Formats: sequence, structure tokens, C-alpha cells
Amino acid sequence: MTRTNDDEPPEWAKERAREVMAAETATEEPDDPDESVDERVPDVPADIVDEAERLTRLARQTDDDAAAAFYRERRDELVEAHEYVPRLREEDDTLVLYPAEWMDDGTVQLDRIETTDRAVEVSLSGPGDADRYEAIAAYNEAVADAVAEARDAVHADTAESFAAFMSNHYVRAVDDATPDMREEFRTEYLPRNGWPSDEQLAVLDESLSVIESIAADVDGPASSEASDRPSSR
Repeated sequence: MTRTNDDEPPEWAKERAREVMAAETATEEPDDPDESVDERVPDVPADIVDEAERLTRLARQTDDDAAAAFYRERRDELVEAHEYVPRLREEDDTLVLYPAEWMDDGTVQLDRIETTDRAVEVSLSGPGDADRYEAIAAYNEAVADAVAEARDAVHADTAESFAAFMSNHYVRAVDDATPDMREEFRTEYLPRNGWPSDEQLAVLDESLSVIESIAADVDGPASSEASDRPSSR
């Protein structure tokens, strides 16, 4: 049978076939062999989502307006660094993280949504890390009191400030601080919020070591983890 020009597929079909073949070739032979062809959807890291949830719960739990504002600001900055925007959906008590490119003047633009899988939804109705706040704060205060009883006032002053920092900013025990948290306390929190004396600053590293040492003898939420945790000094 002789094929006529009328039997030829239309030009748009040819173009579509070329596009499909090119896409298949790109999938089979990625330019960078170390680069995964499957991008994460959503493209905000899971640990950032967890921290955004924790900070949101803290803001809802505290009775201190300034603390609540601090938690929300910290959450927003953390999420926005990954080009996402947090929103609370009150009708079903859900934290939603939207890609920033979907937003315009604080409102989601439906025509910009290419796939809903990129959004993140976290229910806030269940329990979370913020439920541990009172226990953590009580433990940290107990450690600060123990430091005050056992050591000089200069160490006690730092212990009190460090207890407040770890409780209010991270809801973590003083002896569960990471090196980055300690550095933040040294360089940012204490100078701005603790009104430290020159003597206090001179022995700051020693004070942090004293706090960790004395915390080992205080019963509390971190005591069961301390033996398994490497030293952060």
C-alpha cells in the first residue's frame, strides 16, 4: 500500500513525539550521575517541618505574648529560608506550609499551583514537644538552683540565664545543648538578655562546664539520656 501525504501525522503530533523521546532520554541519562532524578516533594526538609510544628505549638502554649511572637518569628524565618510560607488553617487546626511562589500579598493564588503535593500539612490537634515545656523548665530551674547552692554567684548567674535560654528557645534540658546552641547563648543571648558582668564573661566557658557537671546529679527529663549522649563541650 502506497502511503500518501494525507497519511502523514500532523506536525503537532511529531513535535509531541520528539518531546516525549527527549524526556525519556534525559531520565535515562542524567547530566549529573550523582544527582537523583526524583526530587523531594514537597521540597522543604522534613526536619524543618518538624521544627516549624514545634515552634508553632510553643507559641500556642505560652501565656507570654513576647515569647509567642518570638516563636512565630523564628518559625517564619526558618520556613521562609526554604522559600515556603507558614499559615494556620483554623477550621481543622492545621499548620500549612505553602511554596512562596504560590503566594501574592499573603493569599494563595490557585492559578500558580502546579501540584498540590508541594504543600505540607501538619495537624496540631495531637500532642507535641511543647507538652514537655513545664517539665523541661522545672528541670532547668532545678539545675540552676543546684549550681547556686554548690558554686559561686558568678556561675549561678550564668546558670539562671542558660536555664531560661534553653527552656524558652529550645524546650531542651541544659545538659542537652548542642555546640551551636551554646555558641548562640555565648554570642547572642547572654550579651543581649543576661546583662553579664565582666567577671561572668571571663569564666563563661567554665560556668557552662559547671552547669553540665552539676546537671548530671539532678533528677529530671534529661537524666535518662545523659549516659548515652556524647559530651557537647
